[in-house]
Amino acid sequence: MKTTWTVDPAHSEIGFSVKHMMFTKVTGTFDQFSATVVADEDFKNAEISGNIEVASINTRNADRDGHLKSADFFDVEQFPAISFNATTEALSSGKIQVEFSLHGISKPVELDIDFHGAGKDPWGITKAGFSFTTKINRKDFGLTWNAALETGGVLVGEDVQIRGEIQLAQQA
Repeated sequence: MKTTWTVDPAHSEIGFSVKHMMFTKVTGTFDQFSATVVADEDFKNAEISGNIEVASINTRNADRDGHLKSADFFDVEQFPAISFNATTEALSSGKIQVEFSLHGISKPVELDIDFHGAGKDPWGITKAGFSFTTKINRKDFGLTWNAALETGGVLVGEDVQIRGEIQLAQQA
């Protein structure tokens, strides 16, 4: 029998980092997202679907967040969401392939997954914890804006590290 799990947003986070000026990293989060996992016992034969609201980007700098939301980068007016979908034999520690859609472009992306366990919280709800990481090249998804530096190099790196700490709640 399949069980449905949804993200507990109060105990989950999706973040990213990207090189800035060739020598530091800027980090940020997406503060609004959702995901559903439908799976057999022990997360076997899992179907995963999720959505990230791009306008919820938060780098702790309003000017930068505004630029990232603009047509130079995410173009949230035209592309308001990042989505991901996968079907996997087992959602456990290891690697899974997801179909990742960003800026109107869909591509397969490999996630490194760590399953941290499951148990009941004090209110009797079964929860499960996962972490994931991946790296994408932003240019593969049409995010090509950049600025040259007078010392050589560019302002924004191409590779974006994406990470998540996800707590799922079993639905009744």
